[in-house]
Amino acid sequence: MVRKLITFLTLGWLAACSALPGQGTTPAPGLPRVLAVETFLADITRNITGDRLVVDSLLPDNMDPHSYQPAPRDIIKVAKSEVVIINGAGVETFLAPLLENAGGTRLLITASAGLTPLPDPSGENPQGDPHFWLDPNKVIRYVETIRDGLIQVDPQGRQIYTDNAAAYIIQLQNLDTWINEQVALIPAGQRLLVTNHDSLGYFAARYGFKVVGAIIPSVSSESAPTARQLANLIDQIRISKARAIFMETGANINLAEQISGETSARIVTDLYIHSISDANGPAPTYIDMMKYNVTQIVNALK
Repeated sequence: MVRKLITFLTLGWLAACSALPGQGTTPAPGLPRVLAVETFLADITRNITGDRLVVDSLLPDNMDPHSYQPAPRDIIKVAKSEVVIINGAGVETFLAPLLENAGGTRLLITASAGLTPLPDPSGENPQGDPHFWLDPNKVIRYVETIRDGLIQVDPQGRQIYTDNAAAYIIQLQNLDTWINEQVALIPAGQRLLVTNHDSLGYFAARYGFKVVGAIIPSVSSESAPTARQLANLIDQIRISKARAIFMETGANINLAEQISGETSARIVTDLYIHSISDANGPAPTYIDMMKYNVTQIVNALK
């Protein structure tokens, strides 16, 4: 895999070639085809590109990148892209061989470049916690990095990307204000989070929550807890009187049910953590995803 880093953008020329059929349209001749790995990244990117570029996502809706297994069609998607946008920080562990197998050269934009990660409590991911996107203020950095990368590959679109990014940043700032207003409805002593895995650290730090613990004490949902870790979590929930266990869509709730049975914590099963929903679901955009999650958290804890 060939990689040439451009330090100030943290971009890489990695692996491509031609066309990507995104969103039912065809890009104008000569414009790059863009592939974002996660669905929330694709939505963020579309807010920057507007109608100028076609943006597709590699992962389908409701898919956890921690557990994703690439299919042959993914190699085709990558091969037909000229820009690939990733979250980075170790969440896309499956991607390197996929890029290598696709061949060719393409621009790689790491959306989280320049952000300082929280540590992974399990030590399994040396790059730390990759879930920056659950703090909208950190997504502002995503927007700036993606904007600069698109200008690098398509300088003729500079004004479009600059204007669209500025408008979207205002939406993210408004989202941050809205979240603060909603969180204020929860008494400070009840702002306690128990999660399936360690995914809400940045959200908690921004909005004044305490993370009591996680069923899987790792930033990856693919790890497994020990009996001692589960017993310790049950003790922490009892001591803190945490009201809820928050699970992302698609997560196995068996352990959560066992923990709930030994504590007073209810289970909230449907947070959108790693993916937006389809167009008919409750979280079809990144901003909708955050509002939906916050509403679920507030309703469970206030």
